[in-house]
Amino acid sequence: MPSTINTDYFTEEQEQTARFAKALGHPVRIAILELLNSQSCCYHGDMANELPIAKSTLSQHLKELKEAGLIKGDITPPTTKYCINRENFNLAKSLLNKVLK
Repeated sequence: MPSTINTDYFTEEQEQTARFAKALGHPVRIAILELLNSQSCCYHGDMANELPIAKSTLSQHLKELKEAGLIKGDITPPTTKYCINRENFNLAKSLLNKVLK
């Protein structure tokens, strides 16, 4: 029988830290964050030219980062511009530093 985890036991901070850590759990997502952190914003098409992955794969990784709140997107068809969500990016650094100190 699988064990169940009582999520009431974990603090909101621990759950948020886990969401950020999960989003950081793939090298492509790390590369995306490094790319976005090195400039103010970047268009989806530009990232597809920078990273050695298919556009559809890139879109999935961007979705994961966006859902975690680490990036934000400005959708103006036909383009989508992504930027680091500075508030959450700094929160992630702070929370992860607590765990990794």
